[in-house]
Amino acid sequence: MSKGTRYIVLLGDGMADRPLAELGGRTPLMAARTPNMDHIASEGVLGMVRTIPEGMALGSDVANLAVLGYDPKKVYTGRSPIEAAGMGVDLGPGDVAFRCNLVTLGKGNALDPDTDLDGELSPEFIMVDFAGGHPSNEEAAEIVSFLSDELEEEGIEFHPGVSYRHLMVWRNGQEKLVVDPPHDLTDRKIAQGWPRGAAAEKILDLMARSVGLLADHPVNVRRVADGKQPVNAIWLWGQGLKPGMKNFKDVYGLEGAMITAVDLLRGLAVSIGFKVVDVPGATGYLDTNYEGKASAAVEALEDVDIVYLHVEAPDEAGHSGSVTDKIKAIEDFDSRVVGPVLRGLKELGSHRVLLMPDHATPLEIKTHSGDPVPFAIYDSEISNGSGRTYDEACAASTGVHIENGHELMGKFVRKEL
Repeated sequence: MSKGTRYIVLLGDGMADRPLAELGGRTPLMAARTPNMDHIASEGVLGMVRTIPEGMALGSDVANLAVLGYDPKKVYTGRSPIEAAGMGVDLGPGDVAFRCNLVTLGKGNALDPDTDLDGELSPEFIMVDFAGGHPSNEEAAEIVSFLSDELEEEGIEFHPGVSYRHLMVWRNGQEKLVVDPPHDLTDRKIAQGWPRGAAAEKILDLMARSVGLLADHPVNVRRVADGKQPVNAIWLWGQGLKPGMKNFKDVYGLEGAMITAVDLLRGLAVSIGFKVVDVPGATGYLDTNYEGKASAAVEALEDVDIVYLHVEAPDEAGHSGSVTDKIKAIEDFDSRVVGPVLRGLKELGSHRVLLMPDHATPLEIKTHSGDPVPFAIYDSEISNGSGRTYDEACAASTGVHIENGHELMGKFVRKEL
């Protein structure tokens, strides 16, 4: 590697998709106006990469591990222990971390659900919103504090996170549980993802008790009065024990920093020795502080060798099923993050840019898929580019394909692509 070269990963979470009839057979990436991402692809190397190994959970945890250059098959223990690291919650041997989503469940059918659950939990209920209507951080903190007071018992702890994303820890607990992520159950009966396994009895008890506790909570009274979805249950999933990963600098020889609004990515950063850069107004949603993230990334590169800039908004739009929101999220990422970063990098001298999503979040299924995703690598010192735009079809047409996604980071930092 050339001394002084700076590296940046620009990651639009869930940005990749599948062709849609309503877009004339195009994907959102193809339909969106993305001159800055197109510039990276046109002037650089363009191809496809599989970030989620066959047979593994279709999650951002697995995918981002691979993008960061770690083989998920060797180091992955579960999503929530990574998030715990990002939240500063220490796990001892035998402690099991669970993601605690604040969700909205409903009775009846998905088109017109009744969110008054009569204080009970039934497998016949519909997952109306895996994000509980996106409560504010203040609303969420009030709810989690209340649940902590009411549900905590010996070995059970609740820790507040951001919006609908929180943490439960079961000290010396049971990790043998199969339960579907709530975003995989959108508009479906939760029976399809019902907890099963040795830990199911305890987890179902906590989830069922949450329904009764939240029915008349003041936050929900206010939300319903304002025409918003109530947070009427918790969904516990993504459990695992504390992982062990080598420091990124020991593996790749580079000091790194992470910019993200999501605890999962913060946890990955802490686990591999990256500095976490906090950006005011970074929400992990469509209203995030794009410009703040871009300027923080360029500034961070004054002190570290590589920055991983993560934007959650395209993934959230994919889960919602909104074509309009996903195109807007992609265009905002391009104009308000990618463009400013490219302009800022010019002042830093030699640099390399890796542009990609972690996984696809196709609008037609409203959840993650294991489809290969497009990547583009731009090098400020090399002018031989693909001449193509940045989208799934153009990337596939180059014939460049990396089957083992965790190998891409090494090729990026060692200038092998």
